[in-house]
Amino acid sequence: MRVLYQEELIERVREVCAADDGLDAALMYGSFAAGEADEHSDIEFWLFFTTRRRAEIEPRSWCAGIAPTSYGLLNEFGTYVAFFPGLVRGEFHFATVDEIATVAEWPARGAEVERMLMVDRRGALAPMLRGLPQRYVPPVDSPEVITKYCDPFVNWLVLAHHLAARGEDLRAWDALGHAQRHLLWMARLAEESTAHWLTPSRGAERELSAETAAELRAATSAASPQEALRAALELGRRLWPVIATRYGLSAPTALFAELDAALRNPRV
Repeated sequence: MRVLYQEELIERVREVCAADDGLDAALMYGSFAAGEADEHSDIEFWLFFTTRRRAEIEPRSWCAGIAPTSYGLLNEFGTYVAFFPGLVRGEFHFATVDEIATVAEWPARGAEVERMLMVDRRGALAPMLRGLPQRYVPPVDSPEVITKYCDPFVNWLVLAHHLAARGEDLRAWDALGHAQRHLLWMARLAEESTAHWLTPSRGAERELSAETAAELRAATSAASPQEALRAALELGRRLWPVIATRYGLSAPTALFAELDAALRNPRV
C-alpha cells in the first residue's frame, strides 16, 4: 500500500512535538485522525504549549522544521495554515496549556481518542477528549431543527431572489451559498443521514441518495443565479415537508408558491 506524503508529514509532526519540551500536549484531528483521508486531505493539529514557549514560537519557522513550506498564513479563524510540497495544506492551532480546557466545549471529537493524541505529558488532554462524543448528532427528535436548519434556507433563498432580480448576481451567489449549505443539512435530515453533520457537504455524494445528490449539484453548479434559485427551491420544497411532518408541522407552502411564481414570471 502506497504511503501518502501527508502520513510522512504527520510522523514528522509527531517527532517535532515529542522533541519540543515546551509543548505540553498535541492532538491531530480531521480526515487522517478519522481514517477517512486520501491524497487530497489536509493535515490538522492542535498544539498546546507552555505560556513561555508559545511566546517564543513563530509559526512559520516551527512548521518549516517539519518540511519545506512555500507559504503560510493565518486564516479567518486565527489558525496558521502552512503549504507543504505537493500543495499539501497543514492547519496548526498554536495554543497554550490554558486552552486545553476549551476542548471540553467542542461539539464532538470526530475520531477515536487514541488516533488523535500525539503528546499528553501531564495527562490533561486525554480526559477532555474522552468526555466528548465521537460524532455530533443533531437534535433530530426536536422541532428545533426546523428553526435552525430549514428557516435559514428560505430566508437566504428569498434574499437571493431579490438580489438576482436586481441584477446583483455576485451578491446573489453569495446568498445562495448560505442557502445551499442549509439545503445540505435539510437533505441529511430528510434522508436521516447525519454523518459529517458539522461539515454537511463532506461525503454527501456517498451518503445521500443519487437523486438528492443530483438535485444538490443542480442547485450549486447552475449557469446563473436564477437557475440555481429554481433548483434550490424545488429541492427545498421536496425536503422540507419530509422533515416537518415528523414534528406535526407544515412547510411554508404559500411562501414557496409565491417565490415559484416570481421565478417563473420575473419582472422586466
